[in-house]
Amino acid sequence: MRWLVGWSSAATGPAAGDESHTVLPVGAQLLWPGPDPLWAVGDWRPDEVRVVQADPETRLAVFGVCGATDDQLKVGLFAARGGALRHLTAWPGSYTAVVQVGRRITVTGDLAGARPVFHTPWAGGTAYATAALPLADLVEAGLDIGHLAALLACPDVPEALGDGTPYEGVRRVPPGHALVLRGGAGDLTSFEPTASLAVAAPQLAPEQAVEGVRDALVEAVRARLAGPRHVPDPDALDGLDPGPVPGMGPAERRAARGAPAPGVGADLSGGSASGTLALLAAGLPGRPGRLNGHGARLLAVTFNDRATQGGQDGRDAELERARTLADNPRLHHVVVAAGEEALPYADLESGPLTDEPGPSLVTAGRHRRRLLAGSADHFVGHGARQVLDAHPARLADLLMDRRRRHLLRPVTALAKADGASAQSVLVPFTVYRAARRLARMPYATGIADTARRLLERQFADEPVAGGAVDASLAALAWCRPGPAARWLTGEALAEVSVRLSDAAHRSPAVGRPGERRARAALARQAADHRVFEQAAEVRSQRLHAPFLDNQVVLACRALPDTLRVQPGARAAVLRSVLAGAGVRDLPPGWGAASQLTQAASVRAGLRGAVADLVRLFDAPLLADAGLVEARVVRRALRSAAEGAPLPLDGLAELVSTELWLRRLVARRGSCWTGAGAPRQKAVAGGVVPRARLG
Repeated sequence: MRWLVGWSSAATGPAAGDESHTVLPVGAQLLWPGPDPLWAVGDWRPDEVRVVQADPETRLAVFGVCGATDDQLKVGLFAARGGALRHLTAWPGSYTAVVQVGRRITVTGDLAGARPVFHTPWAGGTAYATAALPLADLVEAGLDIGHLAALLACPDVPEALGDGTPYEGVRRVPPGHALVLRGGAGDLTSFEPTASLAVAAPQLAPEQAVEGVRDALVEAVRARLAGPRHVPDPDALDGLDPGPVPGMGPAERRAARGAPAPGVGADLSGGSASGTLALLAAGLPGRPGRLNGHGARLLAVTFNDRATQGGQDGRDAELERARTLADNPRLHHVVVAAGEEALPYADLESGPLTDEPGPSLVTAGRHRRRLLAGSADHFVGHGARQVLDAHPARLADLLMDRRRRHLLRPVTALAKADGASAQSVLVPFTVYRAARRLARMPYATGIADTARRLLERQFADEPVAGGAVDASLAALAWCRPGPAARWLTGEALAEVSVRLSDAAHRSPAVGRPGERRARAALARQAADHRVFEQAAEVRSQRLHAPFLDNQVVLACRALPDTLRVQPGARAAVLRSVLAGAGVRDLPPGWGAASQLTQAASVRAGLRGAVADLVRLFDAPLLADAGLVEARVVRRALRSAAEGAPLPLDGLAELVSTELWLRRLVARRGSCWTGAGAPRQKAVAGGVVPRARLG
C-alpha cells in the first residue's frame, strides 16, 4: 500500500514542536522538512512522485500518474500560490497534489473519491494522509461503530456516512474538495466548477459532449502510456523464474511466482468499458509495451470462469466478443481459466488488511488471478457504469426540466426488459408516477422518509430477485436503505436513523435528486475501487482506472440527461469514442450487460463456502459491536446458499466487514517509529467493545 502523510503544526505552542519531531512514518521518504513536513510511504515509483519548487517556502508535490509537464506544474504552483486550485486538478491522470506556500498547505482530492484525503487533529495541529489507518495509528483511535453501522445500512447515502471513517476522530475530505491547513487549523474548500444560480448553464449538444468524453479518455490513456515502462524487479518478488517447466510457458511461470508482465496491459472482458480502454491503449501512436527500445504488443487479459453453471450462454458470448476484439495485431490476448478455487468467497484467510472494509474483500482472490496474468501497468474499466449511465432518479430530473417526452424510450425499454406479461402494459405509468413523486418530493422529506423506514424495518421494496423495473422503482428516491440493512440490529438501525434525521433537519439546498444520486453512486464505486486495489494488489503492478479521472468525470457530467437516459447510451457513447479514434469494426453484441454472469458466480461461490462462512459467524465481531445477531446472519447465509431470493451484495458486505474487523484486530505493529511514536495500535486491546448505539 502506498500513501503520503504530513502535518501542519500549530504556529505557536510547545506540544507541536516536541512530539512532531520525534514521530516518523516507517519506511518513508522525506520530501520536505520543517515544521510542516511531508513524506511518501510505500513502494512509490520514481516517476510517481514529482516535486517542483519556486522558492524555499513555495513548492508542489504530485503523487500518482499526472500528465502535466514540469512547466505546467510550475504554472499550477504559481496559480495555487494566489489561491486558484482548479489548475491543480485539471491535468490528465489520477493523482494527489500537495502545495506548500509558507505555512499554508493545500491537499487536493479528486472528483470521484478514488484518491481520498484524510485528516485528524494531532499535537496541537492537523495531520493528513491518503490513508486512514496510519492516522488512526498516530492518534491511537478506536473504531467508530456508528460509521460501520451507516456503512452497512446506507452505503451510498452521504447523509448517513458524513465525512467519517471507521476510525474515531479521523475524517475524510469529501470528493471535489481540498484540505487547506494554516498553522495547524484545517478548512475545506471546493474546487469543482460552480454553476451560476441566476442563469442556467447551457447544455452541450450531444455530439459536442461525446467529443469531450472522447478527448478526455484519449488524454487519460495517453498520460499512462507516456510514462516510463516498468519491469518487475526479480529481487523484490517471491522467487526467480525456475526456468522451463513442462506444460508451462513464460506467462504461466510468471503468474505462478507472483509477478506481472513488463509493459502495459488491459482487461478485456468483452464488455464496453474494458474493451474501449484496451483498444484505445493499443491504437494510440507509440508502442504500448516498449522496453529498452524493443516493441511489444499490449497484453489483453480475459478471465474465463469455468466453475459457474449459470449464465453459461452469456459467458460464452463475452469470451467470443473478447476474442474478436483481440484479433488485432497490436494486442496479445491471454485467457485466464479458473475453476472453483477462483469463485467468490474462496480463500478468505489469506487476504491483506485494507484501509477500510469493502465488498471486494470476498472476490479479491478471484481478481488477483486475473491481475497476475496482466502487466506492470494494467487498465481496468471500473467506474464506467457510474460516470456514463443514467441513474434511474434522473427521470425525475427530466420531469423537473419539463422534458416528459424524453421519458418515453427509457420506460418502454423497462417494460420490455422483464419480458412480456400482463403487468408490462402498466410499467410506463408506474415508472412515470414514481418519477413524478420524486420530482415533487422535497429533499428533507425524502431523507426523513428513509430514516423512518429504517426504524420500522421496511425493506420489502428492495430489489432482491426482481427485475429491472423493481430495481428502477426502488432507486427513484432521494436515498434508500442498503441491501445489508435488513440484517442489522434495531439499535444499529436507530443510530443510522438519527444520522439521517439530523441531515434532514439541516436540509441544505442540494440540487436535483438524479444528479445527487449519481454523484453518491460514483463516490461509492470509487471507494470500492480503492479497496479493490489494496485487496487484490500484485507487487510491482499499478492498476489504472481512467473513468475515475477528474477530466473524464467532468466530461461525462457534461453529457445531457436526455442522452443518458436512452437505452444502451453507455455503449453508444463508447462506440462513438472508438469511432473517433479510428476503431469502427466491433463484434455483434458489444456493450451487452454481464450482471447475470456475475450473480451466478457469486451464488456458486456462496454455495461452496457456506460452511466456512457459517463458522465465521459463530462468534462474529460484528455481533460483539452490537451491529448484527449471529444467528440471523447464519440463517441468511444458509438460505442464500440454498437459492433463497436474498440480496447477495448485502451478504457480501456483511462478510467483508467481518473479515476486515478480524484482520484489523489480528494486526501487529504500527505505521510509526521514533521516541514519540504511539505505543498502541488502532483498536487497542485486540477486542471490539460492544457499542452502545442508542
